Amino acid sequence: PTRECEEGEERLAWAALPAEARRPGGEGRGSRHDSRGRRLREEGRCEQVRGRAPPPSEALSLARAQPPSCEQRPKGASGGAARGAACRESRTRPHCSYQDNMTDLVAVWEVALSDGIHKIEFEHGTTSGKRVVYVDGKEIMRKEWMFKLVGKETFIVGEAKTKATINIDAISGFAYEYTLEINGKSLKKYMENRAKTTNTWLLTLDGGDCRIVLEKDTMDVWCNGKKMETAGEFVDNGTETHFSVGNHDCCIKAVSSGKKREGIIHTLIVDDREIPEALE
Repeated sequence: PTRECEEGEERLAWAALPAEARRPGGEGRGSRHDSRGRRLREEGRCEQVRGRAPPPSEALSLARAQPPSCEQRPKGASGGAARGAACRESRTRPHCSYQDNMTDLVAVWEVALSDGIHKIEFEHGTTSGKRVVYVDGKEIMRKEWMFKLVGKETFIVGEAKTKATINIDAISGFAYEYTLEINGKSLKKYMENRAKTTNTWLLTLDGGDCRIVLEKDTMDVWCNGKKMETAGEFVDNGTETHFSVGNHDCCIKAVSSGKKREGIIHTLIVDDREIPEALE
């Protein structure tokens, strides 16, 4: 018989006892409590011996020493099974770069500007009209569900705040052409013009790569994407522009070539050493 049946039979037996036996200290009450306590003690010993349930003190110490994981917590304690699944997924899912999410990449350009060489990537969804622009791996513009599939998108590139525009033109059917403009000029014309208006030098200083760019029209000097503070002075055969990179003294000398086609020649001197010009 189960414990409930036994207890029911005991209650019936207790009710059937005479009043004298039911008084405190009576034979019936004492025998009933003694037998029930003995039975519970025996069952308790059996449970501990069989390993069904540890004592309360041991159970509390085990619970503190081993906190439940995402999968073991009940739904009310950690936001449900969905959060546990998210925890499991975060432990097993590898690190994903932004390029893994590019499903509609259609064009990539590398543009050499005064403040550095920038990578421009463009996504165009020909079904949804989605347009996404990335500059140096960072998303700077996103448009979803564009009804018009052709058009243009204008944005800013780099520390120099250079204006760039991507043109989307339909060729035939569902084929599209993408062209990049920099400061209102096609990329090809801009690079040709830049070769005439800038000088670039590549060197190594203090164990690191250094890219120095001179803008001839404004005499601005850029080093690794930062505009440098300069001091210009006139000398006997031309001008000198002085600036510093770390603990290194730098000077750009401008002298006339004596030839109309070549114009003025600019030379970079770093720590009394001439640096050859680089072609980009």
